[in-house]
Amino acid sequence: MNKDSYQKLAEHLDRLPGGFIITDQGVELRLLKLLFTPEEAELAIFLTLDREVARSIADRAGVPLSVTEQRLAEMAHKGLIFSVYPKDGPPLYQAVPFILGIYEFQVNNLNADLLKELADYMATKKPQPQTIQQMRTIPVGKSIEPHIEALPYEQVDELINAQDYFAIAPCICRRRAKMMGGGCDAPEESCIMFGEWAEFHVRDGRARPIDRSEVTEILARADAANLVLQPNNSQDMVFLCCCCGCCCGVLKRLQKTPNPSEVVASAFIATLKPEVCQGCWTCLERCQMQALSKEGNHIALNLDRCIGCGLCVTTCPSGALTLRRRADTEHSRIPINMDATWREIMRGQATGKDAVK
Repeated sequence: MNKDSYQKLAEHLDRLPGGFIITDQGVELRLLKLLFTPEEAELAIFLTLDREVARSIADRAGVPLSVTEQRLAEMAHKGLIFSVYPKDGPPLYQAVPFILGIYEFQVNNLNADLLKELADYMATKKPQPQTIQQMRTIPVGKSIEPHIEALPYEQVDELINAQDYFAIAPCICRRRAKMMGGGCDAPEESCIMFGEWAEFHVRDGRARPIDRSEVTEILARADAANLVLQPNNSQDMVFLCCCCGCCCGVLKRLQKTPNPSEVVASAFIATLKPEVCQGCWTCLERCQMQALSKEGNHIALNLDRCIGCGLCVTTCPSGALTLRRRADTEHSRIPINMDATWREIMRGQATGKDAVK
């Protein structure tokens, strides 16, 4: 009976954005058993991307309301689902994908057993077919020159100015890498949350609240540490990750791609005037995609590998490297919010399946 509930949960998660790989070896079931109790697994399959009150979920699951309320609160605290506490009503609960959801929410729960099962699962995970990415790359603020046309949701300063509640959480990728004997010296506290996502993480102890000035300081440290800015792929930002190429799963996958420029969700790309280059080579250390190389006494730029992060631009003393905005036909449109992004991804991967509505 327990095995059936975990199998149903795995299939449920596989229909959510990004999918959840089903294996012959049962790797995914071992992972779920570490995260969910049997009762939680049975209830989780009744949550969707719609935010709902406990009574709606209880009615659908056939579980008493008092039991459902307690179980949902515990699941949200464990980072297995998402919860919102409106000012004028009861809590709302929502399913979240495994990646960009449950996995990241386990940042404070990592232990030897979970690390092992995560490693086994990640080794089996293959990219899911999807219309758009869950995350995108935006340039560091100083790399966009005033004359460049940039929409508000393409500029980090504009994105932050649109927010009024902030929190900072540890990067699970960097923490996990260190616990497994690797990692880097980049700041671990580098995942910035906004609005309802910030409240969720603070409420359950995964993040601490910060003010706007500390957000600015964190971004300055991220630039100094060669970190790529990656928010969720929507106009309304709910998180902003400051990512390194050695720990971040998204960047590591891009590094293995022959042409990251065609895969990444980014509105910008670098341009180079080689005759202006002074040969300081600073950009070679900054670039996370190996898009730059030495060519005589100046650098060469491989546009197929550029993701438009702007890290090479902010420390170029001669101005040889700049950013330009891609043509609209060269990058995908950006959905209005995270829910819209998730639903578009689900439509793209639901061919031949019944999608979770």
